[in-house]
Amino acid sequence: MVKKLSLCMNEYRTQFKDYSGHSSIMISTDRAIFVPGSPVRQRMIGYAKACKELHIIIFSTKRFNTAKISENCVIYSTNSLTRWNYIGDAYKIGKRILKKMNDPIFITCQDPFETGLVGKKLAHLRKDSELLLQIHTDLFSPYFTKHSFLNKIRRYISKFTLPQADMVRVVSRRIADSLVERGFKPEEIILKPIAVNTEAIKNAVPSFDLRKKSPQFKKIILMVSRLEPEKNIGMAIEALKIAIAKIPDLGLVIVGSGKELGKLKKLSHKLDLSQKVAFEGWQSDLVSYYKGCDLFLNTSWYEGYGMTLVEAQAAGCRVVSTDVGIARDVGAEIVGWNREEIAGRLLDLFGRM
Repeated sequence: MVKKLSLCMNEYRTQFKDYSGHSSIMISTDRAIFVPGSPVRQRMIGYAKACKELHIIIFSTKRFNTAKISENCVIYSTNSLTRWNYIGDAYKIGKRILKKMNDPIFITCQDPFETGLVGKKLAHLRKDSELLLQIHTDLFSPYFTKHSFLNKIRRYISKFTLPQADMVRVVSRRIADSLVERGFKPEEIILKPIAVNTEAIKNAVPSFDLRKKSPQFKKIILMVSRLEPEKNIGMAIEALKIAIAKIPDLGLVIVGSGKELGKLKKLSHKLDLSQKVAFEGWQSDLVSYYKGCDLFLNTSWYEGYGMTLVEAQAAGCRVVSTDVGIARDVGAEIVGWNREEIAGRLLDLFGRM
């Protein structure tokens, strides 16, 4: 039985405090910040306007020069020998930055894991610091550690970092509720989902007809995802095998790329579904896919948020999803992590279409 969410969204904070009088240090893993003109770099420049100065330390084994990307925003690469040096190298850079700062310090970390450890150590150096940890994935899901030894280590790390945080920013109510169940006060949690321009998606005109692009499928199931183990796409392919026994004209279109591509293609071939599964690779125009399919399917083991669920709903898709991220919030048809149940729901819905 699925546990009912216990808190309402308005019981959590939705905005950050005013840090305009603070100097800020951010610990990040996003190397796209080094790319001039990239959306994430522009976003960082925007963040810098909300504080006195912003210093961003970025985990990287590639060598990048320290750069001032705006009047009050400087980026630093750890230039680490290996990923195992990230934490120590980032701490050394942060320690040097702190020595030059006399104002109150705001420290924000991309996650409560490796970057969180750096932030925790830096916060201990200054009594006038405030530590914010961000959570973008559902680390409390029982599936978070199922396929990854590294995630087991990360969850263990979070037991030491999260209690040290002054504030925790989360992207979904599910994660916020999980924190409260573990002793956090609602006022210590900032619930700030990832921004999605749903109006633009609703009003967008498709640039192509997905049915003409995939004429071999009379009924189209769409998945948009990174092709990684936690996305559990193999289960969707196995469910399709069961469903096409009764509805032969079903087809699965998968948009995305990742290290599981070869494995998933082999699975499709093994199940004799090579003509029933179309791997489209990563695409920039997702709206045409959303608006051209009959149903959007998500079978992830866990999600922190689930942006594609929001996008699919905005495009008018019927959404079927495992109980992850904001699936319930967008009104998705919830299914269990079971290929027979997923296939049964597909048959039920397509039988009514």
